Amino acid sequence: MSLYAIGDLHLHFGSEVKAPGQRTGRIWKDHEARFRENCLRVIRAEDTLVLVGDHSWGKNEDECRPDFDWIAALPGEKILLRGNHDMFWDAKKTGALNERFGGRLKFLQNNFFAYRDFALVGTKGFTFEGPFWIDRRGRIAGWDEEAESHAAKLVDRELERLRISFEAAELAGYRKFLMFLHYPPTSILENESGFTRMAEEYGASQVIYAHSHGESRFHDSVEGMKNGVFYRLVSGDFLRWMPEKIAD
Repeated sequence: MSLYAIGDLHLHFGSEVKAPGQRTGRIWKDHEARFRENCLRVIRAEDTLVLVGDHSWGKNEDECRPDFDWIAALPGEKILLRGNHDMFWDAKKTGALNERFGGRLKFLQNNFFAYRDFALVGTKGFTFEGPFWIDRRGRIAGWDEEAESHAAKLVDRELERLRISFEAAELAGYRKFLMFLHYPPTSILENESGFTRMAEEYGASQVIYAHSHGESRFHDSVEGMKNGVFYRLVSGDFLRWMPEKIAD
């Protein structure tokens, strides 16, 4: 019994690709087939796979249905976290999604799921991504302060949702946590954030995140061990479509 994670599948069996890089980038060529082959090779029926956001390009549940069916057919239990491109998912209606999919897929938002003696908690998250102004040496010389202020409000909202997840798990008696975010836990301007502080507050052993695409973005946020928490990026193109083992 093992726990795996990967993010940013960006499936489009029922919709069109919206990102030019996914249409032309070599790493994206036949990525669905490569990912499925890897899952069939390493994931067993008793394992759990957490998909860390951006599951589908579909605008609504109907357009996403072929993608959901494809995910559901993968081996193991599948838990989905909300990503910034998951337009089908209203955060207030997560309970309804869990009811409709009846255990075929599980949706993580304002709730938690158990893996052994760990609680799997999470939320989409958010982080400020610019725009930035770069000087002649390629260094950040400034940024859009209005956009940063708006980002701070979104971060606060996501922190509230994450705390709901932690508190629900604590109320159920869990004291060991694995924390999932779609967005990175820190921006390129930060060494820590509300997300890193909350991970430390509750004693999460790992923070697993996605969203960062392309080699220029892979190292935008905290990685490895910091203050007793292990941080890891699981974007699909970063992992070359091989699910990352998080725990045995």
